Amino acid sequence: MTFSGPFSTRRNSSSITDGSMPLSHEDFMNRAIELARKSMLAGHGGPFGAVIVRDCEIIGEGSNHVVLHNDPTAHGEIMAIRDACANIGNFSLNDATIYTTGQPCPMCLGAIHWARLSRIYYGFRIEDAAAIGFDDTAIFAQFSLPPSERLIPSTELCRDATLQLAGEYASMPQRVRY
Repeated sequence: MTFSGPFSTRRNSSSITDGSMPLSHEDFMNRAIELARKSMLAGHGGPFGAVIVRDCEIIGEGSNHVVLHNDPTAHGEIMAIRDACANIGNFSLNDATIYTTGQPCPMCLGAIHWARLSRIYYGFRIEDAAAIGFDDTAIFAQFSLPPSERLIPSTELCRDATLQLAGEYASMPQRVRY
């Protein structure tokens, strides 16, 4: 299979297997660790890497590029999801599994759900990430608060106009459902 995503240059030369043995969960996690370490040592971001696997084949890879791209959304899981979707030509990653070096943050967990991934394997926990400066606990806590009481207040605005927009979308017979 030929890949064209941003990590495609590593596909054919990957050291993950020589093709003689089936890959294990640990092999896929070790690939995520390899990606994270390479990116981390290059100064691209934190120790976060991820691979997405379907039918025992890596279809997407990513590592943290927050610093490299000045993009707070460029987490390892997000980069792997983008790569996998580009490689398979579909926004749905159903029946695929993600292996990620750290337990997903709220943003990545949301993206994993929207991408319809079937399973998550992670290395270190949320509290381990907090111990090295990546504390997501305050963000997770925000979800249980009313919008007006969150650290970043949310205020409903132009509800009628936006509901009309949503209704227009819902009535489009050609819309892509996701």
